[in-house]
Amino acid sequence: MTTVPRAHDMLTNVDMGEMKPPEWMIRVKEDTFKGGASFLANRELDEVLEEMDTLGVERAVLIARMPDVSARTRKFVEERPDRFSLGLGGFDFMRPMPSIRTLQSMAADFPVSYTISGPSFWGDGMYPPDHAVYFPLYTKACELELPVCLNTGIPGPPLPAEAQNPIHLDRVCIRFPELKLCMVHGADPWWDLAIRLMIKYRNLRLMTSAWAPKRLPESVLHYLRTRGKNRIIFASDSPVLSQTRCITEATELDLEPDVLDAYLYGNAQEFFFGGSAEDRKAAP
Repeated sequence: MTTVPRAHDMLTNVDMGEMKPPEWMIRVKEDTFKGGASFLANRELDEVLEEMDTLGVERAVLIARMPDVSARTRKFVEERPDRFSLGLGGFDFMRPMPSIRTLQSMAADFPVSYTISGPSFWGDGMYPPDHAVYFPLYTKACELELPVCLNTGIPGPPLPAEAQNPIHLDRVCIRFPELKLCMVHGADPWWDLAIRLMIKYRNLRLMTSAWAPKRLPESVLHYLRTRGKNRIIFASDSPVLSQTRCITEATELDLEPDVLDAYLYGNAQEFFFGGSAEDRKAAP
């Protein structure tokens, strides 16, 4: 494998739950990802850190649900806040004020990199991201300068997909130009539409979580090599897809070293972590 000087994994899981997974998750594992036993595995801190160190992964963002962080996830961020932060899901769009208070409190108590939601996964998929129920979240996120990540593309589980069409982000970007907004889990089959929106809006990014790099369409790779060099962000969705597999495949893509570095590290550093220390020192 080509040596990777540095990377961030912007969407990972260390707590897949202790209970038997629902049938839809089993179907996604077997039918969509062809996953083995590791697909739903809970891994320990030392094991995860060893893989990250081997691959050059400086930080990983762990998905957690409000209002509580599981004991396993809490251990990761409390013992190594320099290596782990949270992506907070579980926002209750029907009762926004309690969720807003919880989000603000948790952002003060934990290292939080973004908040995340899957439009197909709640409300029977009836509320796309440009619906007014999302506006309290967007407003608070702008206030906290916290990026919002939204699932785009047809979901793996048998859920309505239309709410995750990237076109619904068009009005969001217009109404909330201050909002840092990132499409996650790719945008299949609407990749070209997602690219067109990123050309149109400076505050929009695309994260390739849950997509093996070798499966990314050529249109995305072409955009990454050209005018979208700073727009595409790496993530694995480990253990759904392992960090080792995803970073290995990323290094095998036909990308110049500076483009690969932007994809694996630089774009996440700028968008989620405020740029490099060198960038901050150079700023006026």
